[in-house]
Amino acid sequence: MAPPPAAEQPQLHGVVIISLPPPDQPSKGKTITAFTYTEDAPPPPPPPPPEPVMGYPAATEVRRRARRALSPRRVAAMALVLGALAVAAYYLFYSDVAVEFLGVEQEEAQRDRNETRSFLFPLYPKARQGRALREFGDIKLAAGKARNKMEVRKAAAAGSNSTALLPIKGNVFPDGQYYTSIFVGNPPRPYFLDVDTGSDLTWIQCDAPCTNCAKGPHPLYKPAKEKIVPPRDLLCQELQGDQNYCETCKQCDYEIEYADQSSSMGVLARDDMHLIATNGGREKLDFVFGCAYDQQGQLLSSPAKTDGILGLSSAAISLPSQLASHGIISNIFGHCITREQGGGGYMFLGDDFVPRWGMTWTSIRSGPDNLYHTEAHSVKYGDQQLRMHSQSGNSVQVIFDSGSSYTYLPNEIYENLVAAIKDASPGFVQDSSDRTLPLCWKADFSVRHLEDVKQFFKPLNLHFGKKWLFMSKTFTISPEDYLIISDKGNVCLGLLNGTEINHGSTILVGDVSLRGKLVVYDNQRSQIGWANSDCNRPQSQKGFPFFL
Repeated sequence: MAPPPAAEQPQLHGVVIISLPPPDQPSKGKTITAFTYTEDAPPPPPPPPPEPVMGYPAATEVRRRARRALSPRRVAAMALVLGALAVAAYYLFYSDVAVEFLGVEQEEAQRDRNETRSFLFPLYPKARQGRALREFGDIKLAAGKARNKMEVRKAAAAGSNSTALLPIKGNVFPDGQYYTSIFVGNPPRPYFLDVDTGSDLTWIQCDAPCTNCAKGPHPLYKPAKEKIVPPRDLLCQELQGDQNYCETCKQCDYEIEYADQSSSMGVLARDDMHLIATNGGREKLDFVFGCAYDQQGQLLSSPAKTDGILGLSSAAISLPSQLASHGIISNIFGHCITREQGGGGYMFLGDDFVPRWGMTWTSIRSGPDNLYHTEAHSVKYGDQQLRMHSQSGNSVQVIFDSGSSYTYLPNEIYENLVAAIKDASPGFVQDSSDRTLPLCWKADFSVRHLEDVKQFFKPLNLHFGKKWLFMSKTFTISPEDYLIISDKGNVCLGLLNGTEINHGSTILVGDVSLRGKLVVYDNQRSQIGWANSDCNRPQSQKGFPFFL
């Protein structure tokens, strides 16, 4: 017979102390003091298992296990795991650690966040000029003058950003080109320059003296004698080539001819270019540029809207390459031109505004002309293939050229496109009296805006191969990116025949088709990328503005 169970000791939860008053002073009353223990009581013993029902105890066990799966402890553990995965994903895709992991050079990943890496330029449509824009340059420069070097460093450390984003208005038609403002010399003076990814050399009209110069928005640049670049300079040899080297010459001459048969002639000069970084710091670059004293062709249009050309090709003498060679930026830049009727946009030098998500990239094919060549595998108008029977296969060379107002197509693709448009849009009749562009159509209804007619046209798609094995790398030129409404209310085609500029076998993508896109030129990795954007303001690379 088993012994009786020992009596369980009562669980102690606290103590109450009662003190009585002295017998000779009962008026003092009683004192009660209570102490409680904060230790949790042990859990009660588990209830006895239920009796088996018809020999099926497993059912109770299954129910018990189901309740355990949803216990608070398991839910908390799952939340911790999901949180850890979220943190890991953030560092993988957004942190500088991920940049290094994904193959970016280590020194880029370890840069100080306040280090000068990018410069932001608003883009001005040519149609607007004069006092308002010149004052913008003076205001921006005055903001830099108000700070000494120490104050700039403090502002940069505090994350201050002295770059101004101003709303700019204008349009592609009738002027079609965009420019930005740079500051050259001591004291710095503003100059308006066309943004041109198809040009190697940046040049400014100069009083050297000037034999053929258009009247521009600013006084001519007047170089000092010591600012003239000698022929032995490496950038002069890069521009001229070894065969043109002159040992006895005292200056480095240049001559540039453009696709529209216009030309610029002058000498190379060296002076200070002043830039305001996006973090508030100022940079002064020893900058080599062309001092132009003779222009021919359309460059002599008077009055000129700009003072020269901003060369942005991959050549060593271009502005991005010179900045990169001084260690000021990565050799990356981009531009974004808005589709809005007011026009404008922005351009940046450096990699701070390159999105990590949503960009479509394709390789840049190297060539002797330093232009941004790529290769499209096929060209389609809607679903219709536009073939080039004169070439093997359907591939075609493509050049991105912000210095061109319109987009040019190879002759065969152009003729096939015009035929496809006429078949799909029989309600439009060609109006030969409208000289706005080579091909303009009159509709059988009133046309005032592109929204009135764009539904009758299809997008032109340039396909550059596959993205992630199943998505096509496509540069889409929507109808609003190649149609122009003329002053007569006609619909004009902003896609022109490349034979007019001796580009009979190459697609040249110009400003009219670059609108509504952020376009990035990465000379470090030899690639060009694009993403749809409203181009109202630049986005930080940390966010998701171009994800979809």
